[in-house]
Amino acid sequence: MQNNVLILDFGSQYTQLIARRVRELNIYCEIHPFHKIPEDLSSFKAVVLSGSPFSVRGEDAPHPDLSNIRGKLPILAVCYGAQYFAHFHGGEVAPSNIREYGRANLSVIKDNEVLFENIKENSQVWMSHSDTIKDLPTNAVRLASTADVLNVAYRIDGEETYAIQFHPEVYHTTDGKQLLENFLVKIAGTAQSWTPGAFVDLTIHELREKIGDDKVVLGLSGGVDSSVAAVLLHQAIGKNLYCIFVNNGLLRKNEFESVLHQYKDMGLNVKGVDASARFLEALKGLSDPELKRKAIGNTFIEVFDDEAHEISNVTYLAQGTIYPDVIESVSVNGPSVTIKSHHNVGGLPDFMKLKIVEPLRMLFKDEVRRVGKELGIDKDLLGRHPFPGPGLAIRILGDITEEKVRILQEVDHIFIQGLRDWMLYDKVWQAGAMLLPIQSVGVMGDERTYEQVVALRAVESTDGMTADWVNLPYEFLQKTSNTIINRVKGVNRVVYDISSKPPATIEWE
Repeated sequence: MQNNVLILDFGSQYTQLIARRVRELNIYCEIHPFHKIPEDLSSFKAVVLSGSPFSVRGEDAPHPDLSNIRGKLPILAVCYGAQYFAHFHGGEVAPSNIREYGRANLSVIKDNEVLFENIKENSQVWMSHSDTIKDLPTNAVRLASTADVLNVAYRIDGEETYAIQFHPEVYHTTDGKQLLENFLVKIAGTAQSWTPGAFVDLTIHELREKIGDDKVVLGLSGGVDSSVAAVLLHQAIGKNLYCIFVNNGLLRKNEFESVLHQYKDMGLNVKGVDASARFLEALKGLSDPELKRKAIGNTFIEVFDDEAHEISNVTYLAQGTIYPDVIESVSVNGPSVTIKSHHNVGGLPDFMKLKIVEPLRMLFKDEVRRVGKELGIDKDLLGRHPFPGPGLAIRILGDITEEKVRILQEVDHIFIQGLRDWMLYDKVWQAGAMLLPIQSVGVMGDERTYEQVVALRAVESTDGMTADWVNLPYEFLQKTSNTIINRVKGVNRVVYDISSKPPATIEWE
């Protein structure tokens, strides 16, 4: 590819958003940490510098060597990037006298500047910085201001270096997408050729080149990522793809049978393995969520390894890793503080001597769904809500027993089927039920009960990084609660979770 965009990450919370906006323009981009700039820049047509939590005036300020980029490739410096050029190249950056956070409006835009083409004065932008540019860098030309900030945007004469103190990638910058398109297409001349069809064609070709006649084993989960990865690989190498779908006993009600049937209808070579008893035994007595996750992960590896050894001469292990996982594993400050453990990107125990193939590792979740649609995968499978790898184990707070799994499967089934029946399922990004480690007093008939409490959770999101609780209709919640309490033995109270992420996570463990 010769039309890539390089995004240098200085640690901003918005870096992934820049990449998503660029991809929405059908332009391929990659995120690299500022201190790991690729040596070979021949495939890149433009560079974007992200914002940062650092101040350019601080001793720990990121200060990369951009000599191989500046003046050779078009640059768009966002927020920290704009201050970086000012501070280190003849300008001045100082603490701002006023708060420069939130919405602002462009009050002055220089005429006939390509970066601001089709963007009118008074256009809303989003600020997020405590420093401000007092003096522009050497040879800089001011392009825009707001009522409070004089140097909101500038360019440097004699080179295609542009800088802005606001964030074009966030939703609140009204013409942010237009500005990115002006820079990437009109200034940098980047082709808008990154489409699902182009990705499928290129990936199938690359997989055939890489794998040849070797065998690949893939663990299917029933989710979108592993399913799309499986169909891509199947189109590339056909019968040499061996899929294993493990029932860990913590799936949704009847999910093992229904998903296995769906996969076989897709023509995939799939073996279903019911290891429920093995997983429940490994979980016996464990209440700590991290210990539960590790027990499930270790047991899965053991089961998967046993099954993989039944296939002779396997060379590759395929994974449904997607781009947010990759970015997290090479973040500016190393992987983030562990909120909860998940699979390591490319991580395998030493005894599994397999090479890794990850056909989706450069895609965001919404792109995976678009590729799946291009591949002709059923829309019901592509529209499935995300489901945690450890399954219901992290929706049962406390220790795991077969009876608790049965109760939660029944509750979850009523809730999810109800969302479908009320045409609410596709309006929700993720939904599920939690079995709480408490009991409450109730009355059924004339008898006092002391039974389990369940919490229902439904959120809206685009990628799971942030999420808002969904305002489900009262009538739906009322009917769902009544159905659960009447039909699921052992439950006498239903509550609805109205917490957003942050501060709460989507799952309870």
